[in-house]
Amino acid sequence: VMEKTTSEAPPCGPEETASEAARVPATEPPGEVAASESPGEEQTPKPQEPASLAPAAPSAPAATQPEPTSEDIPSAPLLLTLEDVSHSSVTVSWEPPERLGRLGLQGYVLELCREGASEWVPVNARPMMVTQQTVRNLALGDKFFLRVAAVSSAGTGPPATLDQPVHIQESVEAPKIRVPRHLRQTYIRQVGEAVNLQIPFQGKPKPQASWTHNGHALDSQRVSVLTGDQDSILFIRSAQRSDSGRYELTVQLEGLEAKAAIDILVIEKPGAPSSIRLLDVWGCNAALEWTPPTDTGNTELLGYTVQKADKKTGHWFTVLERFHSTTCTVSDLIVGNSYSFRVFSENLCGLSTSAAVTKELAHIQKADIAAKPKGFIERDFSEAPSFTQPLADHTSTPGYSTQLFCSVRASPKPKIIWMKNNMEIQGDPRYRTLSDQGICTLEIRKPSPFDSGVYTCKAVNVLGEASVDCRLEVKASATH
Repeated sequence: VMEKTTSEAPPCGPEETASEAARVPATEPPGEVAASESPGEEQTPKPQEPASLAPAAPSAPAATQPEPTSEDIPSAPLLLTLEDVSHSSVTVSWEPPERLGRLGLQGYVLELCREGASEWVPVNARPMMVTQQTVRNLALGDKFFLRVAAVSSAGTGPPATLDQPVHIQESVEAPKIRVPRHLRQTYIRQVGEAVNLQIPFQGKPKPQASWTHNGHALDSQRVSVLTGDQDSILFIRSAQRSDSGRYELTVQLEGLEAKAAIDILVIEKPGAPSSIRLLDVWGCNAALEWTPPTDTGNTELLGYTVQKADKKTGHWFTVLERFHSTTCTVSDLIVGNSYSFRVFSENLCGLSTSAAVTKELAHIQKADIAAKPKGFIERDFSEAPSFTQPLADHTSTPGYSTQLFCSVRASPKPKIIWMKNNMEIQGDPRYRTLSDQGICTLEIRKPSPFDSGVYTCKAVNVLGEASVDCRLEVKASATH
């Protein structure tokens, strides 16, 4: 299974390059020999002649070795492709060769040759079974060629080389400005307040940032700009109305640019209405008219506030707020009083510091009105008696007082008569009768079984009579 790996770039010094070439299998065409430049070191066997095939006697000539056949050596890898180039690394990939060789594939060797040099330097010291490799720790400005060859035990096959050299240079990231959300609409400040805008941007390498105000260069006496690697700050210590307008930030990088516009509005309180006059007074009403202020505070008005004051007290009371018209009618004035009126202008900063005041008073005259009272018709509330709550049957225990209740409605007040078994019990000390607000009560003191029977309550007035009854049962207690 083919994998990908990462290698560090070989050193670019001539001695180190020659030493590396001596320690790894050569990738030059067949027939050429890579020799070690260190005379005291033992020479590395050639990839075409593995150690297992080397002759026992060192004096034997190399010509006696059998030449590997073309079927034993793998062919060149296919589709060598440059996958990615950054400011310090490069990644290449390839496909396995069409012919792997009868002895099998041992791996691939990736080599690098810097521009202007003639020597190929191995990136990996020994063959690796990968089809993608990343070379890291490269320096900015490096320019080199890459090639890869397949290796078997019979030798190294022909290499596949990139057509164009690889140039390591710093990657360019197009500039981009990220305007904060609260600055995407008009940014409003009051006169005297500070303006501090921090606008982040992106770009690599560091882009150049510049500001303009309404298409012109900034006034360095009033506006300060501080630009860092990732943002630009515009600062005004004390804003004035002249600082209002469109501020545009431009970020440029190698022919690419990005722009962002920010609208700033510096406002203050408006002036008072130019004039006010009393148009008319009738009944309890007064009509007013005024003219808009000449200075609205560099923003549109939210409306007008109308106030009135009684001549006796001199206290001002608001009658209209954020009124948009320049004429109004003040109603509900008190008869016999005299009134003054004043009007304030209002915008986002608040009410104007002064107001327009009427020069003349509005006198509310008393009108000659004759009262004509209507005749009063007295209502007749007379009503015959009627019971709204009847008596309820009741069971009692001897020796415990019992009460019977009912309610009656009548006008004039009726006479209440209580009866037992159709016999009046008025004046009997064993009974107590009460009548209050139409509630009739009969209290039977310590009843005995003799007090059982049918009790009736009768209400009588000049318009009629009504009665209700109930049964009372006094049960004697059981004896043991």
